[in-house]
Amino acid sequence: MKVAEREYYGTKEFRFDWLAIRAFMLLLSVDFKLKAMGFRKLHSSVKNYPVSARKPNTHTVARMCEAVDKACIWYPKQALCLQRSAVLTFLLRREGVDARMALAARRMPLKMHAWVEINDVVVNDDDKVQDYYSVMEKI
Repeated sequence: MKVAEREYYGTKEFRFDWLAIRAFMLLLSVDFKLKAMGFRKLHSSVKNYPVSARKPNTHTVARMCEAVDKACIWYPKQALCLQRSAVLTFLLRREGVDARMALAARRMPLKMHAWVEINDVVVNDDDKVQDYYSVMEKI
């Protein structure tokens, strides 16, 4: 192994790829849960997933959002907002961040949407998404 390669493997960039792989595996799990067991089971899983006692650092949210984005690039099908938000909620709660998945709808045209919030601040979507959709539930 070359010196440059050894330096790369010890950096945060390389460890970050493991987060993307974990996000990818969670996408598979969430997708399977939706297909095999339905929305109620996924809803229950997200709602009951505990927030870890870990102390998150200042970069945790950005790192987790990036990991989910990377995983979606590799994912063989399009990951919709529900899957992406569920995965991000799981990852953030595992790292000690009290994240909530917002489930929302818009009347005209009828459209459903999901995103993740921390202290009522949207972290994985446009800041103005709350203006366009009515939140039905935060889990």
